[in-house]
Amino acid sequence: MIRQIAIWAALSGAAFFMTPARADAPSLRFPLDCDLGEDCFIQQYMDRDPGPGARDHTCGPLSYDGHTGTDIRVTDLSDLARDIPVFAAAPGIVIGLRNSTADDGRDGMVAGQECGNGVLLDHGQGWQTQYCHMRRGSVSVTEGQRVAEGAPLGLMGYSGNTEFPHLHISVRRDGEHVDPFSIDGSCGAAGESLWQAPLPYQPGGFLTAGFATDIPAFDSIRAGTAGLDRIAPDAPALVIWAYLFGARAGDELRLLIRLPDGETLHDVTVPLERTQAQLFRATGLRARGDAWTEGGYSGEVRLIRDGTEIDRITAETRIAR
Repeated sequence: MIRQIAIWAALSGAAFFMTPARADAPSLRFPLDCDLGEDCFIQQYMDRDPGPGARDHTCGPLSYDGHTGTDIRVTDLSDLARDIPVFAAAPGIVIGLRNSTADDGRDGMVAGQECGNGVLLDHGQGWQTQYCHMRRGSVSVTEGQRVAEGAPLGLMGYSGNTEFPHLHISVRRDGEHVDPFSIDGSCGAAGESLWQAPLPYQPGGFLTAGFATDIPAFDSIRAGTAGLDRIAPDAPALVIWAYLFGARAGDELRLLIRLPDGETLHDVTVPLERTQAQLFRATGLRARGDAWTEGGYSGEVRLIRDGTEIDRITAETRIAR
């Protein structure tokens, strides 16, 4: 038990580093059963800034100070009902695990257990991978077990020090963290990747969007319960909202609502004043006099950076009695 605690404690306090590749480095497969860029997204990468700031391997802002791994998220907490498997990224031996931490995110975190539930694999030659924030009770391997590449380890969860549902995967060599996207010396350099297939870099984008009858609470958006598929004609307001990641200071959001006949009812551009890992914005109209026209309404939200649209998402609702 003492050895296992020491293994997991290393996650929260270890510093990142830059190290050249070795011939004995493991070749990593994608560790989740999801479609990257469609129903899962990389929100944060390993921090490559040696100072107090944060930069990912492209020198972009998708990281935070001292972050030691890669965070692959789903859209919201409701997605966890899909039972998303976590796979071993490479063959190895299970040398540490935890399976009993509550799935309460940061609110239920226990000091020293920031990783939550997860698995630590040893791949030989000093290489290890660690899988964090898994679902309580889902870890399906045992300590000392040898696993093949792609072997199921458990399910994505919401345990440990986290504010959103995701898998944190980190790579270590001789006890020091390695960036699997570029194991060289600096951000922006074309270093060697450990991934078997290239993983696309998305510099920010939408997670989900929907309609509501008022500005929704952030907790309801994170839970996946904010969107309304049907709205009454006497609703006090018609609101479109969007949930996104990787916003940068200076970005703009254009939010539109269209009537059943396709005519634009509402068109607003909102400037984003600061860089944020995740956020939501909403806009809409209050009802005036007569009830809303019944029928199908559509919404569209565009993320614009330096004058160029980098992502777009749509939403639909129906106003009916």
